[in-house]
Amino acid sequence: MNMNDLKNSKAPVSSTTINRNEFDGKTENIYEAIAIAAKRAVQINSEIKKELLEKLEEFATYSDSLEEVFENKEQIEVSKFYEKLPKPHALAVEEWLNDKIYYRNTEKDA
Repeated sequence: MNMNDLKNSKAPVSSTTINRNEFDGKTENIYEAIAIAAKRAVQINSEIKKELLEKLEEFATYSDSLEEVFENKEQIEVSKFYEKLPKPHALAVEEWLNDKIYYRNTEKDA
């Protein structure tokens, strides 16, 4: 997942209602479907956090004085962009509903 994927995401920014039958249709088990989406949300969150920290590191200024505060407009814009993104769980649910998550049940494969 990169910044362009995030910009083009159709995931809702606020809470929405999802048809349960649509959500658990692939697994026929709501708990399994939720677990899959939750694991993907953790992955997405890690990816977003890593990308954000890399971008913010570009603006880092190291100083021995705690009194000095630097405001960087570009840094503020980057932060605002990430604050406005849909939450990782919303992105994961969107991917799940659009068949963009690969999963397999190892118990059924055995």
